[in-house]
Amino acid sequence: MTERPQSGAPKAWYGAGLRFGCTSCGACCTGDPGAVWVSALEIARLADHLGVSLGEMDRRYLRLRGIRKALYERFNGDCIFYDREGGGCRVYSARPVQCRTWPFWEPLVETRRAWQVVCEACPGCGQGELVSQEIIVRHQALLAKAREGAGPE
Repeated sequence: MTERPQSGAPKAWYGAGLRFGCTSCGACCTGDPGAVWVSALEIARLADHLGVSLGEMDRRYLRLRGIRKALYERFNGDCIFYDREGGGCRVYSARPVQCRTWPFWEPLVETRRAWQVVCEACPGCGQGELVSQEIIVRHQALLAKAREGAGPE
């Protein structure tokens, strides 16, 4: 019989939880290009945080990738909102769910090896507070729900 945590999900290899403590190093916000998908609600929250209209938000900070919107990146792959010179994330308190749920995305915790690869790039992985499997599963559900809202508007 498969052991199940309170959430009802099967117990994963990280059933005892995973350690993570953000060091604010910016490794997850910089470097290789990627996509930070944003929903209409997240776009509105970011625009409000920045004090700009939705139109200005769209023109200055967003790009269309297929049918979904994502944050612009700089030419070096850095997130448009990451300030290497001393500020870190300029929208930290309003950052998208995708950023809030790092590093607990399903592909990153699917196997021990996947988690080890993340830990090689992120100094906060394997350090800091113990995050329970239940919280990790909640993060994954939050991200899945946000991605549903990142489609066409």
